[in-house]
Parts: sequence; structure tokens; C-alpha cells
Amino acid sequence: MEANLQSSRLWDDIVEQTKVAKEKGIDPLLWALQVSSNLSSSGVALPSTELAHTLVNYICWDNNIPILWKFLDKALTMKIVPPLLVLALLSQRVMPCRCSHPAAYRLYLELLKRHAFTLKCQINGPDYLRVMKSIDATLNLFEIFGLPATEPGIVTVEFIFSIVWQLLDASLDDEGLLELTEEKVSRWAIKPQEMEIDGDDIYDEKKTEYHERLRNFNTTMAIEIIGQFLQNKVTSRILYLARRNMSTHWVVFIRSLRLLASNSAALKNSNTLTSDVLLELTSDSCVVLSRGCKTSSLQKFHAVMAFGSLASSAGLCHGASHSDLWLPLDLVLEDAMDGYLVNTTSAIEIITGLVKTLQAINGTNWHDTFLGLWIASLRLVQRERDPIEGPVPRLDTRLCMLLSIIILVVADLIEEKEEGASVEETEYGSTNHWKEKKIPRKCHDDLVSSLQVLGDYQGLLAPPQSVVSAANHAAARAMLFVSGLNVGSAYFECINMKDMPINCSGNMRHLIVEACIARNLLDTSAYFWPGYVNGRINQLPYSVPAQATGWSSFMKGAPLTSVMVNALVSSPASSLAELEKIFEIAVNGSDDEKISAATILCGASLIRGWNIQEYTVQFITRLMSPPVRADFAGSDGHLIDYAPMLNVLIVGIASVDCVQIFSLHGLVPQLACSLMPICEVFGSYVPNVSWTLPTGEEISPHAVFSNAFALLLKLWRFNHPPIEHGVGDVPTVGSQLTPEYLLLVRNSHLLSSENIHKDRNKRRLLEVARSSSPQPVFLDSFPKLKVWYRQHQRCLAATLSDLVHGTTVHQTVDGLLNMMFRKINRGSQSITSVTSGSSSSSGPGNEDNSLKPKLPAWDILEAVPYVVDAALTACAHGRLSPRELATGLKDLADFLPASLATIVSYFSAEVSRGVWKPVVMNGMDWPSPAANLSNVEEHIRKILAATGVDVPRLAAGGSSPATLPLPLAAFVSLTITYKIDKASERFLNLAGPALESLAADCPWPCMPIVASLWTQKAKRWFDFLVFSASRTVFLHNSDAIVQLLKSCFTATLGLNISPISSNGGVGALLGHGFGSHFCGGISPVAPGILYLRVYRSMRDIVFITEEVVSLLMHSVREIACSGLLKEKLEKLKTSKNGMRYGQVSLAAAMTRVKLAASLAASLVWLSGGLGLVQSLIKETLPSWFISVHRSDREEGSGLVAMLGGYALAYFTVLCGAFAWGVDSSSSASKRRPKILGTHMEFLASALDGKISLGCDGATWRAYVSGFVSLMVGCTPNWVLEVDVDVLRRLSKGLRHWNEEELALALLGIGGVGTMGSAAELIIEKDCDC
Repeated sequence: MEANLQSSRLWDDIVEQTKVAKEKGIDPLLWALQVSSNLSSSGVALPSTELAHTLVNYICWDNNIPILWKFLDKALTMKIVPPLLVLALLSQRVMPCRCSHPAAYRLYLELLKRHAFTLKCQINGPDYLRVMKSIDATLNLFEIFGLPATEPGIVTVEFIFSIVWQLLDASLDDEGLLELTEEKVSRWAIKPQEMEIDGDDIYDEKKTEYHERLRNFNTTMAIEIIGQFLQNKVTSRILYLARRNMSTHWVVFIRSLRLLASNSAALKNSNTLTSDVLLELTSDSCVVLSRGCKTSSLQKFHAVMAFGSLASSAGLCHGASHSDLWLPLDLVLEDAMDGYLVNTTSAIEIITGLVKTLQAINGTNWHDTFLGLWIASLRLVQRERDPIEGPVPRLDTRLCMLLSIIILVVADLIEEKEEGASVEETEYGSTNHWKEKKIPRKCHDDLVSSLQVLGDYQGLLAPPQSVVSAANHAAARAMLFVSGLNVGSAYFECINMKDMPINCSGNMRHLIVEACIARNLLDTSAYFWPGYVNGRINQLPYSVPAQATGWSSFMKGAPLTSVMVNALVSSPASSLAELEKIFEIAVNGSDDEKISAATILCGASLIRGWNIQEYTVQFITRLMSPPVRADFAGSDGHLIDYAPMLNVLIVGIASVDCVQIFSLHGLVPQLACSLMPICEVFGSYVPNVSWTLPTGEEISPHAVFSNAFALLLKLWRFNHPPIEHGVGDVPTVGSQLTPEYLLLVRNSHLLSSENIHKDRNKRRLLEVARSSSPQPVFLDSFPKLKVWYRQHQRCLAATLSDLVHGTTVHQTVDGLLNMMFRKINRGSQSITSVTSGSSSSSGPGNEDNSLKPKLPAWDILEAVPYVVDAALTACAHGRLSPRELATGLKDLADFLPASLATIVSYFSAEVSRGVWKPVVMNGMDWPSPAANLSNVEEHIRKILAATGVDVPRLAAGGSSPATLPLPLAAFVSLTITYKIDKASERFLNLAGPALESLAADCPWPCMPIVASLWTQKAKRWFDFLVFSASRTVFLHNSDAIVQLLKSCFTATLGLNISPISSNGGVGALLGHGFGSHFCGGISPVAPGILYLRVYRSMRDIVFITEEVVSLLMHSVREIACSGLLKEKLEKLKTSKNGMRYGQVSLAAAMTRVKLAASLAASLVWLSGGLGLVQSLIKETLPSWFISVHRSDREEGSGLVAMLGGYALAYFTVLCGAFAWGVDSSSSASKRRPKILGTHMEFLASALDGKISLGCDGATWRAYVSGFVSLMVGCTPNWVLEVDVDVLRRLSKGLRHWNEEELALALLGIGGVGTMGSAAELIIEKDCDC
């Protein structure tokens, strides 16, 4: 209490001293010295916050005279009061009374100009924290901004922002503009709380006129000060922090500022600021953190890492095409063509995320992004325009990618970019998402310009032979439209290009444009682009026949006759309305009409209906889950009534291309969910009924079940062990592909409804999932399927349990064995006794009882493993010949084709156990590969010639007999009994990958032997079979994998030939197709294609990361020490265009280094997905930096070290961006904070000196500065997920390297937690006292 009284007396004495000084007119300097002396003698620390409050309270308003303002100014100059606090106090007292006290307002503005921009001395003061807390309380900043004053730097940002905002609102109010704002009122105290009483001088006209002039001048001056805050290098960067971290407030502020800039009359009176300049200062590009990269490392990094626009030709001059920007996209597109594994994630989602990542990392505009997307997609088509024959995806899948998936990707990118969440809801069901859609102009213009430029790439636009007709029709449509000739779709159904008076040859661009027009991404103005059509015609060459059969006549009401059905099957629908009518018939038509409609949907509309393909696959998927009929009263499941239609649908989509099309559209999970109840119902049905199709074919429940079951099994790696080695805490992709996982993904589509407006692709998937079942579906809903699946897993994991005599399963086994081997002498020992212990089966003479058992399919599948085990054991013991074994297995597969799946799983398990003796493929007991084996070997060597991998000899000296393990020999003997026709195709597509996987697991040369046997059966599959055999070379030798990876780097970078003449790039990595149909016969396969077709079968992928990092660093050394960089940079002369040759060399080297890093990141991501990327960042990279590496002693080793660090930085960020995305839209991004935080902690600890590094110091510095620069510039969302303390430590370490700009940039985007530190760094770095 006594201390408070003494303090009160002290401030009373100060007021009295000031009063006396005022009355005596004492010099302000003398007054200030006396006050300072008194306060010091009283033990008051200076500057004093109490003195600030005392002086402002004394002046406002009882003593508002000039000399007291001079006292206050001198107190500020001599730093006996804190300037920022004084300004805060004055803003609260002067701003509301600026109209009645314009002179005081003028003085306040002058003080602002003097003291608001000299922040450095103020934040270094001893009472900085106390001053800022006082400011926070004075201005009520917490109540306004909601940010706790935990750090004085945060209050500094709020203070600067609030002062500028007060000036803004006051100026708006003075000019009568405040009411035009959305808020109508100011959040600041800019108006008096009580009514102002005019003084006696109200009647003094001169004084009134003077006050009015002063008020007007004050308004102009206030606006000029606002501009000064926005232009000053310190305060403008502080305001940037406010913009980033107080975005809601910033939006309101900037809207008001633009209102002022556009409408202010006072601004016109300014001599230093114009309306245009102020508007420019409000732009996002102007309010930035960095005014220039002054630190050498950051400047160098941005200079050398810039790839440039697609329009730049620098990359072309030095061995790398500008299209190599999109190398990861080329790899992902080509990887999606691998038919051995369907993807549960939509290609639309994958590619959209990848494009956003590449655009962010490469810094390209949308024109270049779209152009890169078109070029990569066209390369995909051109790469295999004449694909090899075999059970693999062919041209239809590639065309689906280009003309459907990529178009949808573009649509999603445009919507996300410029429409965001404000998407009109579409009616559930058959509503056209593209109807009357208005595309925003900026992205639309970039899309248009990219397609116009695409016309210059004629080499990529030549259509494959199978789509020449479609391309010509698209060109003809455009030409007729430009000519002003209106024709309907019926005309194009009958048109013959030969009858056209002008050449109407079309190309792939015409098809792309038509696909864009169909989705309202473009309109028909595209037809008028220069060079799009070859000319115009005056009249049609002929009229449309009256009775034309096709979609047009169908839409007019023509019935679905057989001729009409054939016509609609062979030509794709051109509009959604046509598809909807077919779908309506499939749902509500007669039984025959349902079959016809299903046949049409699975025809050309599915394969070549690119403009409406997403709807075709949706309609087919919905038909797979038909509703319960109103009159249904059965007990065996309503699906039985739909058997003919379901069978047509299942068979219609069973081809490899169709399955891949469903996979690309993301419908595999829903397709599996639709197939499971079909399998459950038809597999439980006794085959005592049948159905006759309109074609005359008769089908049974067994046939429907087998077709559905075979298709279902193609959707996951059913023949692989259930437990595969994962990476870290993330399982491998292969191990996730189970029925449970498929249903889990499908159910997740239902849960995405919260974000339904944010993602067009998710809306599509949700729509389809709801149409099947609005509730989640689990495997427990299908007990028969679950029982089979558990038995299947046990079969793969362990040997068969003993078959209990007398059980139903035992009886079924006996019946099946009798059916399979009824022609064998019945007097011999029963085959079943080999495994079951039974003393007899049906016995001899029971030929009549060997008829096919009438049992449900599930019961038969339960017995099949025991049947196959008994048959194989009998063959091994000589009681069954190999031919009889193959014939019996074929009889079993013919009886129930679905049993082939269980046969596959049994043989896969038995081969992996390795307990069966090998058999000699001698051409007597077993088929012989001798006729083709040497030819196969020769072609394998040709295929692998470009990789440098040694191919083991198939038979040393040709004397060793070819052998196979008994289960594999039996399986290959079974498969070669199948005919290569459409009926067998869907089952061979099931058995083929399993056979290859089986043979690949066996010792070399089992797969070449299998290929040799199959090439005798299917000669036109020779290229496919030999290629499959060549892949297994890498599965038995990890050194071969390393050599293949090295070949990928060498080919991509063109390191094997002169750097200047190198072609390298995507073309060298992925090649241009292969096969014996090419001129000169079969040729070496590009290393990238080989790797993409091999990596999924590799058992160990963890070692890939270390090898890729090693190869990346080796590539950097090769690039840096190449001919372009061997001369010293300082000795090089200046070229004609003014650029030093050394700079050209460095830019060219960095282009190739960046390409190498891009390839490395792509290989790691594709090989192991999220798990391998996280292992790389968490384990591999820290170990690499800690380890000691060989130091390059040759000239330029410093350059090698620097480039190596930048390469690793780019590689690491790309890996993370591929796995997690640059934003938080993907589910994988949820794992990012943990892994990224661990890596950033490692960087910070090393900078703190807590970790000893073994790598070159230049490499480490380049890596850290490069990694942080890329995060700041390309993935700012990542920075927000890093611990604030780690960011501060990183920033401190960077400042020790003199990387102040980078340190500031890191803190500047670190969120509110680092905003205060960023503000203090800005002030320390650039502010003057």
C-alpha cells in the first residue's frame, strides 16, 4: 500500500512538473532531461510505460496545447517513453476525436510517420515484453484477433495491422464510405463515445474553414501513411504475416482497402500515392514476405532448380526435353497399364493428385500443366499403338486413359481450382454432371490454349489404326459445323469418308476436343481454331437413308430387334440420353429386353464410348445389383430371376481391357461388392435349372457362379500368400488386396458424403455405392464366400488337413474323383485312399454312378483341394499318368470352371512348399519344350540387351533335361489343354498370371520352359510369353535389379553417349513399344518398361531405397563431371546472347540432375508406395547423411557435392509429395506430420550440433537449404504441421549459415506459432533505429 502511495505521488509530481514547465514555457529538451533525472533517481526503468499513460492522459483533452505535444515528442525522441505504446494510447484517444481535434490528429499522424517505422530499437528494449503486453491491453487485441499474447512478436504484428486498419476505417468514415462496407461499422474506436460539444469558435468562419481544410488534409495524409505501411520493406512484410495467419480479418481489411482505393476523393489530392498504386499494393502478389533472395545459397538454389516453362527450349539443347517435367506422370500412366494387378483407387484420383503435386513442385502454370498432361497421355497411346497379343491390356485401356480418365482429371482440376466447394448439387441417379456447366474463364483459357498448341505435335497425334474412323468422323463433324450444315447423329451413322469432297482425315486432337465438348469443358467454337479443319463444303454429299439402323432410330422409338441390337453393340452411344434409355430398358423391360440392353451396354459404349464411358461403367455396376421385384416370393434370393442378364453383364466385362477400364474409373471395390452376393446366391444353388439365352446358349447356376467367381478373383491377388512383408508400419499394396479390403474401400465411399461438394470423383463413387446398398457391406454378409476364403488362406499357409472318412466332403471328393477318372481301370486302388485313408471309393462297375454330381458350387469348391491333392499324389506314385492327370483336371474345370481358382491356390501353395520332386519334360510322360527353348532363350537375350543384365543359360551344353516341379508341370499341362478362344479367355486370364507367378517362384529356368511349352500352343502370343519369361531373370537375382535400375538412370539421362547429342528422357526410359511385328523382329525392351513389369513381383523392396539413392548420387557425379562442366567457369567467354557458357552448363547440368531426382522419386514411390517413402525419409536418408562417403578428389568435387545436396533435396520432397500430396486432401496426408516431423527434428538436431554427420559439408548445406526452400515455396502446408520449436531451431541454424531470407521464409509460413519470431527477425534484419 505504501509503495502504491509513493508511486502515485511520483506521477502526481511528474504531472505538476509538466504543468509548471508548460506555464513557464520551458524548453522541451530541458523538461525531458528533468523528468528523466527524476524518474531515474526514483528507480523507474526507462522507457516507462507509466509515464506514457500519464502524459497521454494529461494531454487528452484538458491540456491539448502545442507545447505539451512537443514535450511528448521529445520524450519519444529521448526514449523515456515507449513509442509503440504511446502510439497505441494516442490511437485510442485521438482517433475518435479527430473531427473535433484535427490538429491533434495531424500531430498523431506525424508521430506515426516518425516512430512506427523504427521498430528495431524498440524490440531490443529491456521492457519489450511488458510494453507489448500493455499495448495488447490498451488496444484489446485479444478480443479483436483472438490470438493470445504469448509472444511479444505476435503483439507487434497485431499492433501494426491494427494501426493500419484504424487509419483505413477512419479514412472511409471521413469520406462517407464506411457504410458501403459489408460491416457498415468499424471494429475500432474511430468515433466518439459521447456527443462532441462544439467550442465557441464554431461561429469563426475562418477557423471553421481552416479545420475543414485540415480534416481533408488529414484524410489524405492518413491514406498516404497506409500506403507507406504497405510499401515499407519492414511493415509490408509484417502485414504479410497478418495476411497468412489472420486470413479472416485480412479479407475484411483488404476489401475495405480496395473500396477506399477505388472511391476515395482525398486520394486524388495526394502527391505521393495514386489510386492505381494503392490497388496494386492490395494485390496478393504485392503483399509478400520476401522482397528478393539476397542470400547466396537460396538465390543459387532457385536459379539452378528452375526447370522453366514448357515454352523454354533450354532443356532441349542439352539432352533433356521440356516434357521431361512430367516424367513421373509418364511412369504412372504406363504403370496403370499393367494388367496383373487392378487398382482399388480411381486413376482419376491418383493422376489428379500427381498433377497437382507436379504443378506445385515444378511451378508451372495451368497452360503448361494441361499441355504436359496431353503429351504424356498421347505418348502412352503411341507407345503401344500396335500392342503385342496376349492376356494383357491393349489399346482400348490406353485410349480409355487418354479420352476418358484424363478428361475427367482436367474437369476435376478446373472445378477444384476455380469453383471449389460451390458446386451445384446434382440430382441423384442419372443426372448429367456436365449439363449447362459454366467453366470459369482463366482455367478455361489455359485449357483452350493448351489444346491449340497441341496441334503442333503432329508426331503424337497420328491415330492408331483402330480409331482412324472415329478420328475422321470427329474431323468431319467439325468441318460440317464450320460449313454451316446442320446434320443429326443419323447422318454420321451412315457417312462414308470417301464420299466427302474434302479430306476429313482426323487425328487424336479431334477426339480429345470431342471428349471435352461432351463434358462442357469446351464448346463448338473449338471447331474454328486455326488449322482445326481442312476447309468447308457447300452441300452434303448424300442424304440419310430413311431406314438407317442405329442410335438415332432407336431414340425415335425403333424396337430392339436383333439387327438393332447388333448395330448398337457395334457403335458407341454418343450421349448420356441414349445410355439412360438403354439403362431404363435394362431395369424395367422384359427379360429378353434386359438381356439385349445388357449386351449393348457391354459393347462399344463400354470399350469405345469415351465421351460417356464414366456413365457406362456406372450403369453396368448398378445393374449388377438389381432391385427385388415387387412380385418376388421365392426363398433362394431374388438374383436368381436375373440370371440371364447378370451372366451377360459378367461375361461382357470379363476381358482384361474391361476389367482395367473399371479399375481406372475406381469401380473395382463396388464391382467386387456386387459380385459377392451373386457368387453367394448362385454358388449355393443346386444346378437343377437352366436358362436359355437369345443366342441359344444354355446356362446353369454353375455357369453364372463360375463366371462371377472368376471375375471376382481377378480383383485381388488371390493366389498370393495372405501375409506379405510390409515396410515400416505400412503394409505393402499387395497384402491389402483382399476381399475385406475391397469392401473396406467401397464402404469408405459412403463415408465421403461430408466432403461431397469438394471432389467430383468422390461424388461419382458415392453415387454408385449408394445405388447398390446405402449401408456398409462386410464379408460376414456372405458366409459361403467367407468359408471358402478362409479355406483358401489355410491352403496357402499350410498343408491340407486330413480328410475325415464318411463326411459330406469325403463323399463329394469321391464323386468328383470318379467323374474325373472314370475311364481308369476300376480294379486298381482308389485314388482317394492316397490321402484320405479310405479303402475304397465307388468301386468298379459303378460306371452309371459317375455322372456329374448335382451339388451347389460351394460344396464342390470345398472338396477340390482334396481332389487335386489326391490326383497329384497318385501321379507322383505312378498310379496316374501325367496325361490322365491333365485330362482329369480339365474335366473338373469343365464341370465347374470356378474350380480352376482352387486348383490355382493349391498348386501355388504346393510349389512354395518345395516337397514335390521335379519331373522331366521329355515329350513322353510330360510335354517337351525342346522345340522352342533355344528360340525363347535367344529372344530373352534380345529383350534384355539394353539393360546389360546377364541371362543365365537355359541348359549348359544343351544336355541337361528340362525339369519342372510336379505341381507346376501339372498346372502348365492343364492350362495348355484350353483353347485360345473367347469362351476360355476369362478363365485363362485368371490362370495366366497365377501360372507366371508360380513359375517365377521356381528356380531358373522354369518360366522359360513354361513359355516354350505355351508358345507351341499359342504362337501369336509368342512375344507376350517371351517377355513374361524375361521378367523372371530379375526375380532370382537382386544384382540384376540393381543393374536394371542403373539402366533406367543411364537411359533417362543419356549418360551412355555424348551429353549434347543425348536424346535421353522419357523416350529412352519407356521406349516406343516392342514385339516381333516391328521391322527387324523383336527388339530390346526399354528399361523403364521392364522395371514397371517386374517390381510388383519382387519379394524384397526395402533395399530399393538405398540403391536408388546411390544411383542418384552416382548420376550427379557423372553429370557434373561431363564435358559440359570440365572447364573452369571463370575462364569461359561470354556467348552472343550475353549468357556465360558456364551458366548454360550449370543450368543444363541442373536440368539433368533434377530429371535424375524425379526419376529416383518416381521409382521409390511406385515400388513401395507410402511405406517405402516413409522408410526412406525416416531411416535411409538420416543413415546416409551420418555415414562417411568417398570424397571425390577430382576437380569440381565441390560442385558435385552441392549438386548432390540439391538433388537429394528435390528427390526427398518429390517422394513425400507423391506419397502424401502437397495438400491435405488425401488420406495418406494424415501420416505426414509424424514422418515429416521426425525428419525435420533430424535436420534441426544436426544444425544444433547434436548429431555428427559423415557426408560432405557442402552436400549437407545444399540439402538443408534446398529441402527447406522447396517446402517453403512448393509445399507450405507441410510447414504448418511441423513443431514450432523445430522450426525456430531450423531458422536459427539457417541464420548461422547467413541464410536469413530462407530462415525468415520458413518462420513466415509456420503459422501463428512462428509469427512472432518471424516479425522479430524481419525487424532485426531490415529495420533501422
